[in-house]
Amino acid sequence: MKEIIKDLNWRYATKKFDSTKKVSQEDLDTLLEATRLSASSYGLQPYHIFVVENSSLRERLKPHSWNQSQITDASHLIIFSNRNSFGEELVDNYLENVMETRGLSSDAIKGYSEFMKSKLMGLSDDDKSNWTSKQTYIALGNLMTVAASLKIDTCAMEGFEAEKYDEILGLENQNLSTTVVLAVGYRSRSDETQHLPKVRHSKEKLFTHL
Repeated sequence: MKEIIKDLNWRYATKKFDSTKKVSQEDLDTLLEATRLSASSYGLQPYHIFVVENSSLRERLKPHSWNQSQITDASHLIIFSNRNSFGEELVDNYLENVMETRGLSSDAIKGYSEFMKSKLMGLSDDDKSNWTSKQTYIALGNLMTVAASLKIDTCAMEGFEAEKYDEILGLENQNLSTTVVLAVGYRSRSDETQHLPKVRHSKEKLFTHL
């Protein structure tokens, strides 16, 4: 069996973290770099990610997270937030980076700029927010896979009050909304969930080959 499949079988949604164990700075840097390198639509990455280690801040977030222990016991809490809306600056800022990184002229990327804007600028604010929130899940999945390869435990969480998170993190004035939260650390020996067989659809049920 390929090593990555073994890693994915090893991982599970960790319910109890060992609060005495911390992810090393080196491993954290690897996780964050993998997240930075994640795919996103058009390469625009219309989101911002908060890496929370501060214990007092996490205690404030916990009551708005159904009092789940992962919020405070995990080594780090990674909060994904999406842009609520955007204008042409989203594309323009990205293409400035493209020109600088690849040594291209504005003429060389003009067609791509017009194409992206034609697809994105006509969206309603609700559609823009829906689209940007979906992008965060691509980065989330990549982070979780890399964490499994490093034998670092994770638990993706949607059980929280997004408006309260936005208020505590001051996102309301940053055109951002909390999308999903990832607890990162090491499983507690007392977490019985780790011993349960993994339940997934069979290949026959999940896939259709055409």
